[in-house]
Amino acid sequence: MNENEVLVNEEREAEDNLEIRRITKDNAVFFSTPGGFIGMELDGKRYERVQVFRTFPFTAPEVYISVREPDWKAREIGLIENLNDLEKQTRERIEIQLNRRYFTPKIQRILDVKMEYGYAYFDVVTDRGPCKFTIPMSGSVARLSETRLIITDIDQNRFEVADLERLTSQELRKLDLFI
Repeated sequence: MNENEVLVNEEREAEDNLEIRRITKDNAVFFSTPGGFIGMELDGKRYERVQVFRTFPFTAPEVYISVREPDWKAREIGLIENLNDLEKQTRERIEIQLNRRYFTPKIQRILDVKMEYGYAYFDVVTDRGPCKFTIPMSGSVARLSETRLIITDIDQNRFEVADLERLTSQELRKLDLFI
């Protein structure tokens, strides 16, 4: 392929990336793959596997779901405007994939937080059971509202404090540096 052909292909790919394709129950069919993933047929084109991403995972988890190719480029194929507009079985297939990607245990109790060498070591109880994780001292806690936090550990796992007001004063003191 010569340099001109490469530039034409890159330009065509860039134009394709700018186009937003709406994925609806009328133009797409989602199916389960043998490996537990999902594939999709969209306007007659079959994708043996696709990935789904929430555009607004914390504030609007049911709307604007991006459907992408599973390779390293993760090129967007299209956008589902609202999961609730899809048929029940399709919505459930997609939600299974989203729940795997956005697995976020809710912290119910904070047993201990130790700080050492620029890291905080958490010992908590979540809605999924006891857990220990480590975060850097800065930039790992995001406030989503006055009472809601997302904590991201060093492995990019997310933990949610759904309501700070449900924590005891002792637990809140352990979080003082982060909120």
